[in-house]
Amino acid sequence: MAIALIALVIWGFIAGRKEAATEGQRESPVEAPLRVSTQNGASVVTLDAKTEQSNAIATAALARAPYQAQLHAYASVLDLTRLTDLSNSYLGAKSQRDTAQAKLAASKMAYARAQGLYNDEQNVSLAQLQLAEAAFRTDQAALAAAQSQLRTLSDTAQQEWGSVLAQSIVDGSPLIRHLIERQQVLVQVTLPPGKTLPTPPTTASLQLDGNARTTITFVSIATRTDPRIQGVSFFYVAPASSALLTGMNVQALLPSGPTAEGVAVPGSAVVWWQDRAWVYLNAAPHAFVRTEIPTDQLAPGGGFIVKNLPRQSRIVVRGAQLLLSEEFRAQIQVDD
Repeated sequence: MAIALIALVIWGFIAGRKEAATEGQRESPVEAPLRVSTQNGASVVTLDAKTEQSNAIATAALARAPYQAQLHAYASVLDLTRLTDLSNSYLGAKSQRDTAQAKLAASKMAYARAQGLYNDEQNVSLAQLQLAEAAFRTDQAALAAAQSQLRTLSDTAQQEWGSVLAQSIVDGSPLIRHLIERQQVLVQVTLPPGKTLPTPPTTASLQLDGNARTTITFVSIATRTDPRIQGVSFFYVAPASSALLTGMNVQALLPSGPTAEGVAVPGSAVVWWQDRAWVYLNAAPHAFVRTEIPTDQLAPGGGFIVKNLPRQSRIVVRGAQLLLSEEFRAQIQVDD
């Protein structure tokens, strides 16, 4: 539908030019024709060859690229105080377990030695044997208690944070270390109510202030939902260098659906106006139509991958900002 509309704009512009040329033969030329016109609601900037060359306006054909629709979701940066406490508690309990194991190994050897001596013509007294046995049984109980505490903390972590993060605490893997050391932040991504994904994408992106993006990496299905949204939730990690702070709420973009054929729009071709992205299509020789593009899918190396532009199109890749300025200048002249 969008491609058909763009084609209609281009056709209307070409037809309008022909009509204007015919009309111009019957009327005397105006002193300074405007460079900006409107065709089917779209702004068209027309430059002569000399102006185009002197301002280094350059166009290029659109390269094909795979396009995948992006599902807009909600993301919040989580407070990791509880996760950090669980990790520290587990490390403490693990240290207690290791100490208990060492004490038990020593008391077990002492008890076995006392038993041997007692059985060998009672070279130790019964009281000494009983003391050695008591120490051994006490150390057995201490080890069992330490192991039970470890299991309790592991189960608690699994209930609160899921199996992946819980196992990371148990193993002391890079995932939990990077989170505690704030090399990464944990982000909860919640889908809109009623939306689902067969498989959470391995990577997605967050929309930050302005036009900045950061990539996030899937961790696991979340153990809870965002109470404000009540949708399916996932845990992702993001680099702390992205300036995400605890409590921030941002928009997430998750790849979803089948891959379709699109085109890659380089970053140099994009101009921003009213918080929306635009490019200039080379509709006809020396004529350029401003067209809005979606910004859901980033292109490698910058720019965006879109599917609302005809593959045969050429777009302005150098000088687009000048064309936008020309539009504004013409509007000011009209207003005056």
